[in-house]
Amino acid sequence: MKTIIYSILFLFLFCSCSNKNNSAIIVDKPFANDLINETSPYLLQHAYNPVDWKAWNPESLKLAQQENKLIIISVGYSACHWCHVMEEESFENDSVAKLMNENFISIKVDREERPDVDQVYMNAVQLMTGRGGWPLNCIALPDGRPVFGGTYFPRTQWTRILEDLSDLYNNDPEKVIAYAEQLTQGVKNSDLIALNKEDIQFTTETLKETKEKWMRTLDFKNGGQKNTPKFPMPSNLNYLFRYSFQNEDIKLQDFVELTLTKMANGGIYDQIGGGFSRYSVDDRWHVPHFEKMLYDNAQLVSLYAKAYQKTRNEEFKTVVIGTLQFIEKELTNDEGAFYSSLDADSETKEGELEEGVFYTWTKEELKSVLGVDFEFFKSYYNINSIGKWENDHYILYKTKTNEEFSESNNISQEELHTKISDWKSKLFKARSSRKRPRIDDKVLTSWNAMMLKAYIDAYRVLGEQQYLDTAIKNANFLKAKQISSSGSLFHNYKNGKSTIEGFSEDYAHTISAFIDLYQVTLNEEWLQTANELMNYSIAHFFNEDNGMFYFTSDAETNLITRKIDVYDNVIPSSNSVLANNLFKLSHYYSNKPFSKRAKQMLSNVTADLERAPSAYSNWLNLYLNYANPYYEVAISGVHAKEKAIKLNNYYLPNILIAGATDESEIPIMKNRFYDDETYIYVCVDGSCKLPVTDIENAIKQLLK
Repeated sequence: MKTIIYSILFLFLFCSCSNKNNSAIIVDKPFANDLINETSPYLLQHAYNPVDWKAWNPESLKLAQQENKLIIISVGYSACHWCHVMEEESFENDSVAKLMNENFISIKVDREERPDVDQVYMNAVQLMTGRGGWPLNCIALPDGRPVFGGTYFPRTQWTRILEDLSDLYNNDPEKVIAYAEQLTQGVKNSDLIALNKEDIQFTTETLKETKEKWMRTLDFKNGGQKNTPKFPMPSNLNYLFRYSFQNEDIKLQDFVELTLTKMANGGIYDQIGGGFSRYSVDDRWHVPHFEKMLYDNAQLVSLYAKAYQKTRNEEFKTVVIGTLQFIEKELTNDEGAFYSSLDADSETKEGELEEGVFYTWTKEELKSVLGVDFEFFKSYYNINSIGKWENDHYILYKTKTNEEFSESNNISQEELHTKISDWKSKLFKARSSRKRPRIDDKVLTSWNAMMLKAYIDAYRVLGEQQYLDTAIKNANFLKAKQISSSGSLFHNYKNGKSTIEGFSEDYAHTISAFIDLYQVTLNEEWLQTANELMNYSIAHFFNEDNGMFYFTSDAETNLITRKIDVYDNVIPSSNSVLANNLFKLSHYYSNKPFSKRAKQMLSNVTADLERAPSAYSNWLNLYLNYANPYYEVAISGVHAKEKAIKLNNYYLPNILIAGATDESEIPIMKNRFYDDETYIYVCVDGSCKLPVTDIENAIKQLLK
């Protein structure tokens, strides 16, 4: 209903707009605009546009008010295909630039650097149009209140919009201001969260009802959701997998395994170089949108590692290893930090940017590289009508598991694995001679923390020391470079500089990663740092009125409102991650205020969670902790690390691990150390079972 209302207002605002012709105006010569001083690769891509782009900062906003000009807020990101298209069509066009420069203050925003700005203006565009996406183009009053917005616009349409809005603001500013006031109020009201004062009972019955509702939206043929495009949605799959385990729901577990298998076999997974693309444009995971994002791959590594831990499906293990090899080769710097993404586009032989050209093959190319083995390869990867894409190019696409293919082709799995390894090696070498996709080498704290968790999860399950070493190196980077002397976090890092104050998502994911790192190392430094960051978050992000966390800190004053994100999308919301962190830290530190806050936050979203469970998957993880038994496992003694490693061989999503090889002052470990023996304490709801000395007996206590 709100969208309809704002759409009507939107039409009313522009009902008198005229159609003007688009005569060419030539700007004298190219110049470097203010973006030349930025570090974001996306912003730097626009530094030589004829548009006089500014960065989002107080100076740019002040300039708009001083000159009383409307602001163009154009939001995108480096790996965004249609962002590049609009740049080429409009922002590199001299006549369009002339129009923008004379009548507007134009601000270019990297949505990954400034998710706070993106949230606000995306919300406004969704209220106006009912949809959103990138590039996001929003036009605002000089004080930042939005009046118009949309996503991609062809040049003629964009030009007409600029001319009409400029005329309207110059001739009838009251109409524009009146609309902006209503729209801004809508943005402020769109995510209001009320304090739920009821005593909510978290029950297994509610979980079952939400599961049944959710299952009606699932694709039991191809995996994932029924709609297209298909996004992996790792947070959703992680919850469904956990729910299936704790509730012995075989049908649901089979669905998650089917989804993971279909994705691993599909074109969305880079069969040669490892790593996942952003999403599939079809319903069978065949044709991806070829950009590769750090946050997708981080969460998918964690998911596949847990799935392998439970099922021992070797193909899930292969995905974990292959994806981490991709991260190591393509997205890791010498400091142990992780870059953000690889572009969907790369250059053809003719020098033209084209989506997917780096990853796809013609039959002739494959025959040239593989020789006599092509026929067998062709059958395995469907170099036929099934795997064909466009312009006689093919996307490598499997429709059988290795076991199924071995059986149907009378070849042992060992022989098949040898062939696959040889194919990948040859094709990877051949592909390396192509022009590579552009890399966005900025470092983002929240995404790095997710990748840190991925390496921890891979280490837990596979036991590779290299994975733990990588995790610790990244954690040390975050602690040394991204935590300020005052205890706050920075959001970004590039060329030795951190310039943007952290958002709640940075605190949420870093705290979560440091808790996980403590659980595998038993190094209390990481748990203490997590606790300190949580206290800082409460001091600077917490809303006492409703018990939730703002996305921006109390130091942010340039936005028209402070948003509160609660929806678990491709990335879980900062509030759901923080609520889970509060829950865990309350157990470690016997912190009742933390416990109360976690429960209140979950209570605030319970009604919405029941209505739309797929939008609250990470909240549902927390719900499970209350509805089903949740165990503390404290391991104390000189052999605590070895026993913790053994414990991590099991898929046990409803436990919290603590440990110490010496006396510890952390409340959960206090007075539990003995020199002569290593004891394992299993506790639930404040009641502990008799301590045991071997993991097998502890597992029995957990699974009773």
